[in-house]
Amino acid sequence: MIPFEYHRASSVQDALTAVADRPDAVFLAGGTNLVDHMKLGVVAPGLLVDVGHLPLTDVERLPDGSLRIGADVRNSDLAAHPIVRSHYPVLARALLSAASGQLRNLATTAGNLLQRTRCVYFQDVTTPCNKRTPGSGCSAIGGYTRYHAILGASEQCIATHPSDMAVAMAALDAVVVYLDADGEHRLPLSEFHRLPDDRPDLDTTLPRGALITAVEIPPAPDGARSTYRKVRDRASYAFALTSVAAELVIDDGTVAGARIALGGVAHKPWRATRAERDLLGQPATDDNFRAAADAELAQAEPQQGNEFKVELTARTIVATLTTLAEGRQ
Repeated sequence: MIPFEYHRASSVQDALTAVADRPDAVFLAGGTNLVDHMKLGVVAPGLLVDVGHLPLTDVERLPDGSLRIGADVRNSDLAAHPIVRSHYPVLARALLSAASGQLRNLATTAGNLLQRTRCVYFQDVTTPCNKRTPGSGCSAIGGYTRYHAILGASEQCIATHPSDMAVAMAALDAVVVYLDADGEHRLPLSEFHRLPDDRPDLDTTLPRGALITAVEIPPAPDGARSTYRKVRDRASYAFALTSVAAELVIDDGTVAGARIALGGVAHKPWRATRAERDLLGQPATDDNFRAAADAELAQAEPQQGNEFKVELTARTIVATLTTLAEGRQ
């Protein structure tokens, strides 16, 4: 048993104060990822600051039509929310494809964004891992790579981000709202997670000691259709081999708007900007969907053992966009 201190925060400010002078402190909300890693010995925080009971559980419309989601909203509650189901089906489906009902009842919005990789080597403290111990090496390179990255990886790390929710939020241009000692800040989700480069131990650009308070999603464009498709080894309770969150606006058979994000293929939710650009103004056909997918994946660098993910991802993009083009969600 590794001892640690526990503090139940009475307010957002109390939480920020509690971690201000404690570099060994971490925030605890649902605990579905952090507690696992504590049990495995991957992390050993000296202080847990419980923020899971703070009043950050509202889901509300803002005056500009955006949706504000409190950091402590549970994944099950968010997936079932009427506004999410009717206006952001891609988010509802992503949430419901993740984990199990029991975990979704505990997992929070902020915690989902902050969860760490499920790479088997990261979770095995007997193996070298640059994400866990910088400079020790990457056991995944040349090892078991079925679930690893084909986009944006580096010589330091080929792990993937495990979240489904974050992929949908990336496609929806979500913004992360957080507080630190300097006040409130807003950070586009596209800039929140980071690629490994030479610092794979850093998953996000969130400053140390900052507390996420909400996520905001802009209004869906008029006529937008969205959905989420996840390919995995079994039908439930499994991480994505690849996934696609997509939103299309089609006007008279032509793509007038496209937002696409990929999961299970990179260290962060991967925004498919090349595919989006290539689709704009083009007829909404399978051939054009495939051409856009191929253009996006031209930069893929698979490892030995996960080469199949390039073709699998391309086919998943086409299938997802075809579903939307046909008016299905």
